[in-house]
Amino acid sequence: MNDRKWLIGLAATLVICSTLLYFIHYLVFHDLHHIGVFALHELAFLPVEVLIVTLVIHRLLDEREKMQKLEKMNMVIGTFFSRVGTTLISCFAAHDPNLESVRSELMVTDAWSEENFSAVLARMKAYEYDIDTCTLDLERLRVFLLDREDFLVRMLENPVLLEHEDFTELLRATFHLTEELSRRGAIAECPLSDIAHLGGDVKRVYGLLIHEWIAYMHYLMKNYPYLFSLALRTNPFDPESSVMVT
Repeated sequence: MNDRKWLIGLAATLVICSTLLYFIHYLVFHDLHHIGVFALHELAFLPVEVLIVTLVIHRLLDEREKMQKLEKMNMVIGTFFSRVGTTLISCFAAHDPNLESVRSELMVTDAWSEENFSAVLARMKAYEYDIDTCTLDLERLRVFLLDREDFLVRMLENPVLLEHEDFTELLRATFHLTEELSRRGAIAECPLSDIAHLGGDVKRVYGLLIHEWIAYMHYLMKNYPYLFSLALRTNPFDPESSVMVT
């Protein structure tokens, strides 16, 4: 309601100012014919002016704003993978009994094309994610996530990520897993049914992580070759990966 009143007030003020200026023009020059010609000329050009402003200038500004938001968003996503994501992928992948069937498809290289990334995303959507919770150290996972709980909360509060629904869902799933683990006592005392429940939460995070990791690798390859180089050398799916340049 307040915004509507403000717009109506602004419109009325502008009309009054325009009328006042035309009146001053008449008082000075006493030429209604010139005022009429000038006013009609301005009205005739108005649709073209609206076209230029709304369809060209506004669109260019909107595209620039989207690019700036995308840059900020991917900076935040990069921080997530540096602090949490890559370590979680390495942890979960080590307990994925089916990983060998897709490992080769996740060995990203600098020769990949758009088609490669599209194909691996489609492949991983159909992949049956599984985690062997009997070998996964849930206690160690709990310590790791609790150490980064404040970081995850700050990321959830970051307005830059509101428009990225998939990544927001990953953060929500990761925070939910953290909360599930934090509310339990000794993990070793949990019944098998509860371990299976936690395994479901882990698999949810695992699947979302891989999807976002592939998308982030694609972004780095197109925009930041030096960051992409480091990401290649620390690929969590490559058992022979090494940060050292050889």
